[in-house]
Amino acid sequence: MKRFVKWTLIALPIVLIAIAGIIIGGSYLEHQNAIEEDMAYYPAPGERIDIHGDGHAMHVHGEGKGGATVVFLAGFGTPSPFYDFQAIRRALPDGYRTVVVERFGYGWSDVTDYDRDIGTVTDETRAALKEAGEEGPFILAGHSMAGIEALHYAQAYPEEVTAIIGLDPLVPAYYDEHGEEPEVSGVVTFLARSGLMRQQPDVFNENFHAMAKGLLDDDDAEAARSVFNRRVQTANMADEAEKLTANVRTVQDAGTPDAPFFAAISSENHDGQPFIEALAADTGGKSRIFDGGHYIHLDQPEAIAKQIVDWMQAEAGSD
Repeated sequence: MKRFVKWTLIALPIVLIAIAGIIIGGSYLEHQNAIEEDMAYYPAPGERIDIHGDGHAMHVHGEGKGGATVVFLAGFGTPSPFYDFQAIRRALPDGYRTVVVERFGYGWSDVTDYDRDIGTVTDETRAALKEAGEEGPFILAGHSMAGIEALHYAQAYPEEVTAIIGLDPLVPAYYDEHGEEPEVSGVVTFLARSGLMRQQPDVFNENFHAMAKGLLDDDDAEAARSVFNRRVQTANMADEAEKLTANVRTVQDAGTPDAPFFAAISSENHDGQPFIEALAADTGGKSRIFDGGHYIHLDQPEAIAKQIVDWMQAEAGSD
């Protein structure tokens, strides 16, 4: 009897591990098949461009006509920038062209081996815009961490930037005082890579902000879900998190950009407000606080779109 109990205690964990391995392995294979099916059923709405010539493409989507082109750059970890910016893109009036550039590891863009230092990221965005036939100068609209990218673009290529629009943006002075590198959860990464996250539809419904706020119709929701399932905490996002401190320092060392910085600030961003307002004032731009959370462009898309138009018209009149 004792021998039976002993062998049971040894065998049971092995059996449980084997069962778990079968479940996870099966989920992973199903996930890979589902990714292929999703990409065939929901192709990129814009153009995928191989900017490095290594077979890895970035996704750029542009629409609308007009003399002013607003380029939207997503915040850290946003699985589908295309759908994240859909509401505010549609709220801008005729006379504005809107472009969404999805960084490597986001949306319909591939995952790349290139480091996520701010110089590389900025040059990739610039190359993708050029290859897509988008002509500047641009109004760069960066949400959250992409505020750093927009600032660096304006520092490196001032002749290509008319203005910067910060959507509850991260700015260097705030990061110095309060900032922390974003957390990338190993558990969430495992659930995403293994495909186990697909078994929990509420994860998408509750954590993709445009969906949670009821801004996607049924067709868009399914397409966004397919992107979400393969673009949660990618390797490129993890690399961005690790390099954020160095990237902020690079932007800070380059000084104040020549382009005016306008900012739509979340009413919940109490710590960040004074730093964002100070940068806007230093560049000759303006700022306004909007009622809502960090994804302020989803809480107030129409109001912010109108404010962008007003800011740009006032800026044009002052030239």
